[in-house]
Amino acid sequence: MTRKPAAAAAIAGLALMCSLAACAPRSAAPSQAAAEPGTLTVGLPGSLSTLDVAHETGIINYYVAQVSSEGLLGVDAQGELVPAVASSHTTADGRTWVFQIRDDARFQDGNPVTIDDVLFSIDVARDPDRSPSSSVYWPAGTDVSQTGDSEITITLPAPAQNFGWTVTANGGLWITEKSYYEAAGAYGSAKDLIMGTGPYRAVEFQPDSKAVFVKSGTWWGGDTSAQKIEFDFFSDENSRLLAQRAGQIDVSVQIPADQVGQFEAIDGTTVHTESDRSYVGLTFDEAVEPFNDIHVRRAVAHAVDRASIVASVLSGRGEAATGIEPPDQLGSQIGEDAARALLATLPNTEFDLDKAREELAASHVPSGFEAELTYPASIPEMGNAALAIADNLKKIGVTLTVTSKPLEEWISQVGTGEYGLYYMSYTPTTGDAGEIPGWLLGEANPARYSNPEVASLIAQSNAQADPAARAQDLVSATAIAQENVIYSPIWWGKSTSAFSSRVAPKDFGPYFFMTPWTASLDLVQ
Repeated sequence: MTRKPAAAAAIAGLALMCSLAACAPRSAAPSQAAAEPGTLTVGLPGSLSTLDVAHETGIINYYVAQVSSEGLLGVDAQGELVPAVASSHTTADGRTWVFQIRDDARFQDGNPVTIDDVLFSIDVARDPDRSPSSSVYWPAGTDVSQTGDSEITITLPAPAQNFGWTVTANGGLWITEKSYYEAAGAYGSAKDLIMGTGPYRAVEFQPDSKAVFVKSGTWWGGDTSAQKIEFDFFSDENSRLLAQRAGQIDVSVQIPADQVGQFEAIDGTTVHTESDRSYVGLTFDEAVEPFNDIHVRRAVAHAVDRASIVASVLSGRGEAATGIEPPDQLGSQIGEDAARALLATLPNTEFDLDKAREELAASHVPSGFEAELTYPASIPEMGNAALAIADNLKKIGVTLTVTSKPLEEWISQVGTGEYGLYYMSYTPTTGDAGEIPGWLLGEANPARYSNPEVASLIAQSNAQADPAARAQDLVSATAIAQENVIYSPIWWGKSTSAFSSRVAPKDFGPYFFMTPWTASLDLVQ
């Protein structure tokens, strides 16, 4: 997922791929009027089914959430934890976390944030029925209580040095007004919308069309440049390109690699490409035939030409992956060089069609088989890569059907056992070195993979106060999964965004869209 399922991301449609070459525009420019004064218009590659991230954790859900929602803590442009609804926090042992709630926090309707609102929001966040996509962040047995006039204390069942990320809007907590939530029939829907503490309030939501937010005037963080934020959902990348050319949108995020040059050619448009610390690879469900056979998994993995995919499909805007976690994410505390050294020790299945044939011959389906690989339509690079993999598999006798799915449908099927072969696109939303392996190797992982040693290493990593020891635990757990060919890494990604001449982003970098980013845009009126 683009996370979240990238986790992620994702853990982001296009109907089908144009081919590995750049897609030429095929339709007339959209009919929207040019951008209104004071309005910032953002073109998203796909759509949302809800504004409630607790129910849908695609990466663009998180992008939208940063406009209106906050947790106890937030993230700055450098990827560091910073105060949000909580003005400060402390933990001495990673198990007991104390938060001071700021006095100037207000909801977008003007009402003050109370301790009851915070406690209620945490109850919602860790309830799997009300937060099916994010409750996994919260360990069972967590105790939450008020311990002062403006203080709450969260006590975990075991130390977790990374828990600070859980209580951010990038992780698993979105502070909402209790009375508003309880009155809503379907919180996050077009009818009920949402109520948060961020700089912009939701005023309109049309799934598959747009979401509109206006300046709240209540945000503790101060004033912002734009009066209104409008997110337009594009099911076709060419239509979005044409809209950017026509001045109808100001920001386009997650631009496909084969369109970057066309966006760069638009007068006045500035294009930024940064590592988004994302992972894309294949996921095998060993409970589903024929992928319960490790020889089958190896055969497929040997047919993945990572280097060629990065060069041709991504146009070099990425890196062939050797593990499920990019070095800049794993190295968030130990440094990228140290992370690369650890990742170099991981077992991998190199591209080799002769070995792929040998593994298939040793399997229980030596004559080949048929399978389907789905991908989110909003990430066309994954479709192009899938076609390249399918072409290689055809050479060894395996027929792979490649199918495009709308983002929300694709996410809903990942990890359900419906398929034995899945894509995983995971864009982390936090700077936690354990986020990706925590999702892909944890209890609710999309491969439905269960290994006691892996589970023990992941649990041990969470309690590690030493960043180097923690990184080693995470890599050790990954090594076991990759030795079992549960995951076949393909690439570590970069993300490209385009900004019109009307906007100037401040402190643009890998974490930009994980901050209250619309407050970091200067809008020319």
